[in-house]
Amino acid sequence: MTAAPFHLAGERVMLDPAGVLYWPAARLLAVADLHLEKGSAAARRGSLVPPWDSRLTLDRLVARVGFWRPDIVVALGDSFHDRDGAARLPAQDAERLRRIAAAARLVWVQGNHDPRPPEGLPGEHGDSFALGPLAFRHESHGRRPLPSHGDERAEICGHHHPKAKLPTRGGSISRPCFVADAGRMILPAFGAYTGGLDVLHPAIAALFPRGGRAFLLGAERLFSFGLAEIVTIRGGNQEAGSAVSSPGRQG
Repeated sequence: MTAAPFHLAGERVMLDPAGVLYWPAARLLAVADLHLEKGSAAARRGSLVPPWDSRLTLDRLVARVGFWRPDIVVALGDSFHDRDGAARLPAQDAERLRRIAAAARLVWVQGNHDPRPPEGLPGEHGDSFALGPLAFRHESHGRRPLPSHGDERAEICGHHHPKAKLPTRGGSISRPCFVADAGRMILPAFGAYTGGLDVLHPAIAALFPRGGRAFLLGAERLFSFGLAEIVTIRGGNQEAGSAVSSPGRQG
């Protein structure tokens, strides 16, 4: 996979096509909306879905942690689908999280689905995590960050599960995406069973009143579109956008 660089509050971060963010200067990896044990929560309500979402999600997370080798791992809330999700996590999967915590500082940011620390698992827990000019939280504060003026840290958050739908010659595609401008970034949902909210939905678009960019996840790279460009593409049913990649070393 080829990660793409992006500058946020003067800091260079790497956007990984797997859906995680890596901040090289702090050796920090951020991931949003794992929603572990969503399958078992659905099963308790009588839905017949395969109970393998946690295993698949952790397979992918362990792979990205192994690739980037961070010193800090920040989970941006809704890491578990409900308050009891950690207690239902199979022992083998819980052990994988313990190994991550043994190799890196693991920070659980609370979300609306998981407002309490995960039961029986190591790591720090809080409503946000701040380091240097960046603040990591589950849901955007909504007010405009002004990192260049020193008024507030730029924020990195999750919660909205952004995705973008675009027309192509063969129909249309819908992909999870990062959404960002110079002061705010929303990460895509990482969980295997997570849905998404369209990037032009007012709940997302209102957070970028001066425009921003969406970085759609591809198999090996990201595809970058301006939010205004997405409006135009949908209206004109035309193809646009560019593949983006890192010109230098990853990590």
